[in-house]
Amino acid sequence: MKRVSLTQYLVEEQRLHNNIPAELRLLIEVVARACKTISHSVGKGALGEVLGSADTENVQGEVQKKLDIISNEILLEANEWGGHLAAMASEEMESIHPIPNRYPKGEYMLLFDPLDGSSNIDVNVSIGTIFSVLKAPEGMGQPSEADFMQAGSKQVAAGYAVYGPQTMLVLTTGNGVNCFTLDREMGSWVLTQRGMQIPAKTKEFAINMSNQRHWHPPVQRYISELLAGDTGPRGTNFNMRWIASMVADVHRILNRGGIFMYPADLRDTSVPGKLRLMYEANPMAFIVEQAGGAATDGKQRILDIQPTKLHQRVPVFLGSRDEVAVVTGYHQET
Repeated sequence: MKRVSLTQYLVEEQRLHNNIPAELRLLIEVVARACKTISHSVGKGALGEVLGSADTENVQGEVQKKLDIISNEILLEANEWGGHLAAMASEEMESIHPIPNRYPKGEYMLLFDPLDGSSNIDVNVSIGTIFSVLKAPEGMGQPSEADFMQAGSKQVAAGYAVYGPQTMLVLTTGNGVNCFTLDREMGSWVLTQRGMQIPAKTKEFAINMSNQRHWHPPVQRYISELLAGDTGPRGTNFNMRWIASMVADVHRILNRGGIFMYPADLRDTSVPGKLRLMYEANPMAFIVEQAGGAATDGKQRILDIQPTKLHQRVPVFLGSRDEVAVVTGYHQET
């Protein structure tokens, strides 16, 4: 079988669908190269002295791991000089990162969660990088946070890298979802799955059950029905999977179906969920929809949400279409 590299795939996509201009192709290639560098650091682990806490907190008030900071720096440094970006935003930084004046500015904006699933770093469980690409508004001067306030439906590309037994890059540019595997000997990304599709029906769900006592009634109802198994109202035995790394959980769902849930809960009703709209929910919703799945916040399609803050949080229900419809319906009834 002829091997297709990431670059070859992007060039051929542009020829077929005219949806990946040269500047966007370069941006995707640079992000992919940065993910390769992060993968190398992750793979070194204790040998590279990258494990453990950095004893600092990010803007979310979460304790940062050394690899969180390293990954953030790798993505910033890789992307700021190429001339394809106007600005960047990261889950690890309070405000946006404009491209320094000494470099040319481009027409795209990049958002990323440099290392998703940080709690798994020190125990050698799969973690990843999530990214989202927006077009800079027409006539934009000095970039501001307001320029990033675009609904997820405006994304021109999104993807994630998963650092597991193999390092993989999953990508959409709005024309389906494809997966590339890093050939570590050659140092190249090779296309290994085309047109990934999430089955509409599933018997698997992913949620942090330790928060059950805090959930709102629609989630309580939905999960209790799944747990009731073949003698309950759903008439089916469901299995639960939870990796505590959104990238790894979504990657499993892309490959074999399932529903991933991170709902809001009653612990702090002023916080509408834990996951960030711009760095996690939007890119993953774009990927999941492009693979035939669905993604909502319980009430509406995630990609239709109009952001108001750079670090806005949302509840997330995504994956197999039929199950997302059931749990969303329970929310809409209340």
